[in-house]
This record gives sequence, C-alpha cells and structure tokens, in this order.
Amino acid sequence: MEVERSLSPMWVRVFEEMTVIVVDVAWLNSRAEQSRAAGRGQTMKLFDAHCHLQDPRIFDKAPQLIAAAVDSGVVRFAVNGVSEKDWHLVKQISESYPCVIPCFGLHPWYVAERTPNWLNTLKQFFEATPSAAVGEIGLDKGSQGKKVDFTDQVNVFRQQLELAKELKRPASIHCVRAFGSAEMVPEFANLGAYFSFSGFLMSMKVHKAKRMLKMVPSERILLETDAPDALPKSELDSAHLVEGASLPEELQSIEISSAPFAGARDVLTFPKEALNHPQNIHKFLRPLFKP
Repeated sequence: MEVERSLSPMWVRVFEEMTVIVVDVAWLNSRAEQSRAAGRGQTMKLFDAHCHLQDPRIFDKAPQLIAAAVDSGVVRFAVNGVSEKDWHLVKQISESYPCVIPCFGLHPWYVAERTPNWLNTLKQFFEATPSAAVGEIGLDKGSQGKKVDFTDQVNVFRQQLELAKELKRPASIHCVRAFGSAEMVPEFANLGAYFSFSGFLMSMKVHKAKRMLKMVPSERILLETDAPDALPKSELDSAHLVEGASLPEELQSIEISSAPFAGARDVLTFPKEALNHPQNIHKFLRPLFKP
C-alpha cells in the first residue's frame, strides 16, 4: 500500500505483523508534555503506545490496572477503540483518567458490523474529544480478517484515513498481511514515522528480533502492550497478570512458585485465558536495548 507523503509525519507500530500509525508530531509533543506532569516521581517514565483498556475482558478492572501501571512508571496510555460499540467506553475512561489518550476507529475485523451512520458517529466523537487520535483502523488478511470482505475493508480504511488527514489527528493503522517488504521501514522513518513493539518481540528468535530492531532508528522506537492481548514471554514469577474473573480459576488460588507451575518458567505455559497487564511494558526494555 502506497503512503501519501501529505500524511507525514507518522508513527508506525510493529509486532508479529506490521501495523501502521500516522501521527502528528506537534500533537505527540504536546501530549508528552502532559505526560511529564502525570508522573509520580519515577526515574523512568514509559508510554504504552497501544492498548485496549475498554476491552470487555478487563474494562471493569481498568482502574486497578491503570493505578498499578502508573505506580510502576507508565504515565500515559493510548487506548484504541475498535468498533462503534466501544467508542463510548474509550471516551469514558479518558474522561476519568487524564493519563489516557483516547483513540476512536473502526477496526477491520468489525467492518461488517458497522451501521449506516458509522462515519458521522465517528466524527461526532472527534468533535467532542479534541485530544483523541484515530484508531484502531486498517487492513487485515489474517485468519480473522479474511472473514471480512477486503474491498469493504479498503473503503472503510480510506474514509478513516482521510478523516485523520482532515482533522490532523494521529491514526493507529492495523495492517496484517496487507503490507509490503521490510524495505518500507526506512521510507516510513523518512516520513517521520515512529515504530512501536509489543510483547510479541519476546517470543521471536533472538536473531530475528535483533534484525527487525536494527532496521528501525533508535529514536523512532515506541513500546506497546496491546493489553489485554500479547502477553509477553517472561519468567512466571515476574509476570503481571490480570487478577480476578479474567484469570483462569486454577491460577487464582495458588502461588506462582507452587505446583503445577513450579517447573514451568515462561509465561507461554499459561492458559490462553490469562490476560496481559499494562504494567508488563517494563519487560520489553531488556530485550529491546540489550546488545
């Protein structure tokens, strides 16, 4: 997909598949200034560039998740909506927590569920929320995305990208199996792009992860959790998991060090129901910056 130069500067997020985010740098700088005021004295402050705190699996736990992450040094969260059904929840969270940057958009997985008035509704959310970004939008030819007509995806994506351009708002662009080669990375960087990495990086082979990181200018790297998904590979006793009903019952009543998990050392042994916590963003630092 060719990117119009008029859309620069941009911010691109990368995880298992490449995903693109278009961002206005002046907007990003203004939000960063607010981030400094939101900190609680930690030496290192982090920004979760992409998460879904409005996800029904963790929405009722958002206050606790935000508090724990902020206490650990995560001072800002870009919370991305995915459909008309959750935009109001994203707005609600952002109104309750100044550390949350709201993002409204129609994700390609939910294109077929849109109402006839979806675009006007989306515009109304932006009119009511000057601080909001556009997202999560994009294209998907993966196992889930192929269930949705691709031509339909493209049409909806173009409309939202044009809206982002018109409003001069950032745009989080999901792009799975619908992008070009790795050689596109320098072109995006030259346009002013930033690249964000999630916990999937920790599941990759070391040489592959290093090769990917070397393609991205260090000053263009951002981090994201994609919570509640993308649980990073980690030692069990250091993993931050979402507690309560969303955590598998067998994990709620045991210590991590006890059987049956005493001999299992990485988080991938957890049942799929175990959900990612925004606080896990700290775990990306070592693999990201070690030689």
